[in-house]
Amino acid sequence: MLGSRPRARRCGPPRSAEAGEAAMQVLVADGLGEEGLARLREAGEVIVRSGLAEADLAALLPGADALIIRSGTRVSSAALGGAPRLRVIARAGVGVDNIDVDAATRRGILVLNTPESSTIAAAEHTMAMLLALVRRIPQAHAALTAGRWIREPYTGTELAGKTLGIIGLGKIGSEVARRAVAFDMRVLAHDPYVTEERARRLGVELGAWEEVLRRSDVLTLHVPLAENTQALIG
Repeated sequence: MLGSRPRARRCGPPRSAEAGEAAMQVLVADGLGEEGLARLREAGEVIVRSGLAEADLAALLPGADALIIRSGTRVSSAALGGAPRLRVIARAGVGVDNIDVDAATRRGILVLNTPESSTIAAAEHTMAMLLALVRRIPQAHAALTAGRWIREPYTGTELAGKTLGIIGLGKIGSEVARRAVAFDMRVLAHDPYVTEERARRLGVELGAWEEVLRRSDVLTLHVPLAENTQALIG
């Protein structure tokens, strides 16, 4: 009827598996918050096992429809070979270098990650490490806990006016740049995939690899682990 309002329907828990149909099983192989586990339990059976060796993981995978991991679990091609029901591997984090993505793809297993889940935390941690470095906070703390109150050796230096070099101006690198600019630092970055326009919006100057190394007072790297990014420094 025109003008009538649709009635809201209450969404209850998912229907239980029909006779003969196995309930969905989710294997959580690394730490996950209780709130997340509760939501998973609404959808099916949840098995939580942390600190699994490869053989132990392989022994649990045959009954799993989904696998959730962090960085502590390595998912190899051999482990996936005995997982006929597995349809998805979810990495609660950014990198997927601990998953054999090619092997998963060949078996039709979807690999997911959460690329922005730790962006702010990583950027803030970078700034914390930067401040600890230039202000010599760990050394000052060690001296104080040893009963020595010595100020002069641990005065450090200011970030304002210094040049921060950023290798990799992706999500984390961009957030680091924003915070460095707020500290009145000059920010110089190298990233072949970032345009001059985007760099200008961040208040960042783009430069070649050698130029960034030469001009920077402090250097921070925010690149994914790949063959062309290994051993970038040293």
